[in-house]
Amino acid sequence: MRFVSWNVNGIRAAIRKGIDGYFSSLDADIIMLQEVRALPEQLPKDWNWPEGYALHLHPAEKKGYSGVATLARPGFDSVETGMGGSLDKGDTEGRVIVSQHGDVTCVNTYLPSGSNKEERQRFKEGWMEEWRAFLKPLLELDTPVIVCGDLNIAHTEDDIWNPKGNARSSGFLPHERAWFSELLNDGWIDAFRHHVGEGEKIYSWWSNRGQARALNRGWRIDYFLLNKVAADCLTDVRIERQGGLDVSDHAPVILDLAL
Repeated sequence: MRFVSWNVNGIRAAIRKGIDGYFSSLDADIIMLQEVRALPEQLPKDWNWPEGYALHLHPAEKKGYSGVATLARPGFDSVETGMGGSLDKGDTEGRVIVSQHGDVTCVNTYLPSGSNKEERQRFKEGWMEEWRAFLKPLLELDTPVIVCGDLNIAHTEDDIWNPKGNARSSGFLPHERAWFSELLNDGWIDAFRHHVGEGEKIYSWWSNRGQARALNRGWRIDYFLLNKVAADCLTDVRIERQGGLDVSDHAPVILDLAL
C-alpha cells in the first residue's frame, strides 16, 4: 500500500497550481493532507476531489485556517476526528483525523505551530503532550498503525539546515526535540530516518524567504511514524521535492508498505 502525507499550504491555491495532476501521478491508496484551509463550500464549484477516492474533510471552524483531509481508495471503514484533549475538545482547529482501512489505522495530524506568539507556543506544547498520550494506546495494537503529518518540529540536527542558528526557534527548541525523542522512546518509529539512516540531510519544508528553496535551506518537519507492525512492512519512504514544490512550500512524503 502507498500512503502520502502532504501539507498543501491551502487546497484552493494548490488546485490552481495543478495538484490534480500530481494526485494522479502519486497513485496512492491513502492521501493525508494538512493545512487544507478551506470549508467545503469554499472549494471551486467546478472542481471535484480525485476520482476513485472517498474523502473526509475536517476543516477548522475559522475560515482560511488549518484543517486536515484524508482521501482513501476505496474508502473508510470508520473515521473519527479530534483527540478529545482538554485544550480543544471539539478540535475546532481541524487538526486530527483517525481513520480505519481494513486492519490499518491512520492518524492524520497537523500539529500547531508556535512561531507566531508565546501564547501559541504554550498551546503547542500542551497540545503535544495531549497528542502523545492520545497515541500511546495505539502502540498496543497488533495491526499496522500509521501516524503522519506536519508535526512542526525538526527532531535532530540532520533535520534542519542551520541547527546552531535555529537553536532558539520554535520547532527546534531543545525541549521540543526532547519531546520528540520521548515520542520515539514510547515505541514509534520515524520511518524516513529508519529507512535512510543518520547523516542524511533531506528536508520537507522550505521558507519562501531568502532563496531557501534554491539554496536547500530547509527543515524536515513532515513525518510518518509507525508502530512495529507497520515498520516491519516498510519497503520505501521518500520526500518528493521534484514537482511537489510546484504546489506547496512542503514536499509530499511517500511511504510504501508491503501490506
